[in-house]
Amino acid sequence: MNSTVIGADMTGRQFDLLQAAALGKADRTPVALIADSPWIPGFVGMGSMEYFTQPESWLRANLQVVSRFPDVIFVPGFWVEYGMAVEPSAFGCKVSWWKDSPPSVSPVLTDISGATKLSVPNPGNDGLMPFVLYLQRWAEGRIGPLGYSIQIVAARGPLALATHLRGVTEFLTDIKIEPEDSHALLDICTRTVISWLRAQAENLPGVRGVLVLDDIVGLISPADYETFAHPYLKRIFDAFPTMLKIYHNDANVEPFAERLAETGFDILNFSHQIDMAEMTRRIGRRVGLMGNVPPLQTLAQGTPSEVRSSADLCLARSNGRLILSAGGGTSPGTPAENIAALSLAAGARERKTV
Repeated sequence: MNSTVIGADMTGRQFDLLQAAALGKADRTPVALIADSPWIPGFVGMGSMEYFTQPESWLRANLQVVSRFPDVIFVPGFWVEYGMAVEPSAFGCKVSWWKDSPPSVSPVLTDISGATKLSVPNPGNDGLMPFVLYLQRWAEGRIGPLGYSIQIVAARGPLALATHLRGVTEFLTDIKIEPEDSHALLDICTRTVISWLRAQAENLPGVRGVLVLDDIVGLISPADYETFAHPYLKRIFDAFPTMLKIYHNDANVEPFAERLAETGFDILNFSHQIDMAEMTRRIGRRVGLMGNVPPLQTLAQGTPSEVRSSADLCLARSNGRLILSAGGGTSPGTPAENIAALSLAAGARERKTV
């Protein structure tokens, strides 16, 4: 089949299916995966440095993935990213590059009091942000004639960014002993996330959704969640009232799941360690649930039969607002046959309900 026809058939329709599933109005269960540089280069037999530094190689890898799995919605899709380094780099964090893995980031704040001296970066000039914006436009020009487009843009969430700037242990200690300065850091990070998502949305013609990724929220207590996470997440999601909003957190959000759902996202990608039936009972009538096949033990390291069994269990324990996925991002080494098994499980469910 001609690749132009495949592309034209999948982009808008797949986004519409994702949105319909979030509202409980989908005519079938979509399969979606958060896929980025930890998985894509290795899957296509490419080194990380080639993937990050050669746009043609990056494009070839992403086209190979979406062509290989036309029934899977890759989120955000054609993601121009440099691991987790984009937002921290704009604050001056040291970024270290590696041959066969995404870059690592070193904190820039030696003391939380330095947060008051930070300012929101300019996406057009600071760190790796302008590289992303340029390559997004370049990619859109290349994939548009094939029927594809970048419809979802992404950013790390406020607590994730704060820990990159300060360090995980240091930041989690700061919120206990230096709450005022911690709020100052979270305010800067929140404004940065909003600014970065807006810059990307304005950079491209067809953006209809945002993806926010923040696992650190799942590392704090319910009381600290109310103080140091909920208001900042809500500010971000409130800033995009017309967008489909996807939130990824594969840490433990179960203790405050109801409150988390009130921040305003439409789809939650959550941990496989949280029972699908329990999460469906608690918030599944308000948001779409994206999960929750174990990403490493099953999707990456299991057999296709084990993937099918896990997927069938998710389907059985969910309601009509399920996006079948991993309970987290796509792990390095995830094989093609296991991704295909996810699609087969959703397809079998669809045939049974017709």
